[in-house]
Amino acid sequence: MPPVSGRRPFAAAALAVALIAAPACDRGEELRSEAIRASRPVSFDAGGVELEGRVFGPDEGSAGVVLAHMIPADQSAWFETAAALGAMGYRVLTFNFRGYCPGGDAGCSQGDKDVDAADEDLRGALGYLQSLGVSRAGLVGASMGGTAALIVASDDGSNVDAVVTLSAPQLLGDLAVQPEPLAALTAAKLYIAGTGDVTAAQAAEAFFDGSQQPKRLELVTTDDHGTDILTGNQGTRVEGLIAGWLEAHLPVSEGDA
Repeated sequence: MPPVSGRRPFAAAALAVALIAAPACDRGEELRSEAIRASRPVSFDAGGVELEGRVFGPDEGSAGVVLAHMIPADQSAWFETAAALGAMGYRVLTFNFRGYCPGGDAGCSQGDKDVDAADEDLRGALGYLQSLGVSRAGLVGASMGGTAALIVASDDGSNVDAVVTLSAPQLLGDLAVQPEPLAALTAAKLYIAGTGDVTAAQAAEAFFDGSQQPKRLELVTTDDHGTDILTGNQGTRVEGLIAGWLEAHLPVSEGDA
């Protein structure tokens, strides 16, 4: 099925991609250090559990994005992406789901790992970002984080304008994207998966078929899953897709930049 196109990434998105697309073998540690310097650690409550994250971007601004990680990863998988989006004028929050405790600059969330509580954790993250003054929000999630993003964006009053998923499954434990809320979701939806990640690709196609406009499906030529796509052979393209989708459907205002 052909994708439904959004606007092409603008100059700021191209600049962000240039930062992230530098050769990983040469600049991986440098990019991570730059990302950490461009952020500050934060903590917030999610259903009685304290989660830790980092905030990137300007101290003020109405447009914000929450980046949600996948099961084998933690918030650090999003650091370079978060820094690039922050440089574009977005207020960006990365965080560790409960029970994820990589330590150091990557933080340590309380509680035990619980896939079934991923949507509750993401609601806490979104609420925290909105408490900082963000009135227009986007959710970008990888695998488990993508499934949670679709669920949370479907909540009444979530005020989510754009959603991007990378390799999101339809069902993970008791975490499930239900057809009716998905069909009613008015936020702009971009579904990304690798063609070699067959289950994820099938889920992305099903999400696309079950969604209303605006929507887009991008199946990229890779076996990588979730945030691993960002560091693989399709990383540059996918970073551009994410930045372009946010710019088209969650634009940064002049006062935010």
